[in-house]
Amino acid sequence: MDAHVEKDAVEVGDDRRTLPEEPPPAPLDPASPQASGAGRTGGTDGPGSTGGTGGGIMALSLPYQVVVAVALAVVGVFACVHLGMVFLHVAPSNTLTKQNGRAVDDWIYPEFEQNWKLFAPNPLQQNVSVEARAEVAAADGTRRTTGWIDLTAQDIEAIRHNPMPSHAQQNQLRRAVDFYFNTHSDDHRANGLRGRLSEQYMRRIAVQRLDALPALAGSDVRRVQLRAVNRPVPAPRWSNEKPKSSPTYRDLPWWRITDADRSAGAGADRKPADAAPHRTEEAR
Repeated sequence: MDAHVEKDAVEVGDDRRTLPEEPPPAPLDPASPQASGAGRTGGTDGPGSTGGTGGGIMALSLPYQVVVAVALAVVGVFACVHLGMVFLHVAPSNTLTKQNGRAVDDWIYPEFEQNWKLFAPNPLQQNVSVEARAEVAAADGTRRTTGWIDLTAQDIEAIRHNPMPSHAQQNQLRRAVDFYFNTHSDDHRANGLRGRLSEQYMRRIAVQRLDALPALAGSDVRRVQLRAVNRPVPAPRWSNEKPKSSPTYRDLPWWRITDADRSAGAGADRKPADAAPHRTEEAR
């Protein structure tokens, strides 16, 4: 009789068999470590368990928590201040920009400069380039005037395919020309000390660029002249706009080069420039 009952307990249809049920686990001793660990919320082995310790910053010791919290606060404050300064820099003139314009400029220039002339009323629709030509003296004393050399094209070539172009390659020429035009009248009269400084800055940029050209190796640059060339950006095909297609030129005066206009390394191995005192001359 017992054998027949046991056989019926383990047999299932289609000759499938099931293992006998395991006995229930024995109760734990309340004083054991396993019992105290199982009593915590979530247990130690459940899917939402944290193993009894916190994650993230809370897993660090108190001194490290303080350091991380301070670092995050500093980064957050810097990000907020930077975004605020950039917003004030590109925003239209208002009370805040008038009262804090100097602080905004000190923060933005030169590394964070923004030139977003994309919106009305004055979107940027021209490509501005700087060209230079020079009067050079050869070793035998003869002089000649070079053709116009596109300095902006040199910068573009250095920037193209360069993931980290220098600030000078991106902005030096443009900022120098803006500096000059903002401190001179239409007939090239300097407006005070800043105007004379802008002339000196332009001369030194031109001399450094020209002295580095292999075509002028062995020649001495005596005078330079620069010009700004504005080339209109063509209108898109779908636009009815008809901008000017021809470039416009604004020639700067001829400037005589002095030793002060050369870098220390460039001036050491060259003949002295003309002894006449520095003055600006109109191109003839």
